[in-house]
Amino acid sequence: MSPDWIPICRIDDIPVLGARRVARPNACEVAVFRNAENEVFALLDRCPHQGGPLSQGIVFGQSVACPLHNWTIGLDDGCARAPDEGCTPRFRVKLDGDRVMLDQAELDSIAVEPANAT
Repeated sequence: MSPDWIPICRIDDIPVLGARRVARPNACEVAVFRNAENEVFALLDRCPHQGGPLSQGIVFGQSVACPLHNWTIGLDDGCARAPDEGCTPRFRVKLDGDRVMLDQAELDSIAVEPANAT
């Protein structure tokens, strides 16, 4: 199945060495990061350690430091760097000119809470 890319924002809407959050219904937000080389990455906005908001962390190189306990999380794979362990889900990103695009199917299916049955 080919990706259904949807525009999220313009690259300039993401601060250099920072992040922008993308809200999703029934799911944790996605953090879209931009590093000093204008590379863009997307991770679930939750550290694998204790759920800290990665979007509030410090971006350096291809990593982000969790603001709660300073765990280093790779932006390319979502995994904690040794000696820490654990991963947070990542999302594919595509740049189309200055537009940042995410795959709608991934947004709808990765780390989504089940609907409440009533």
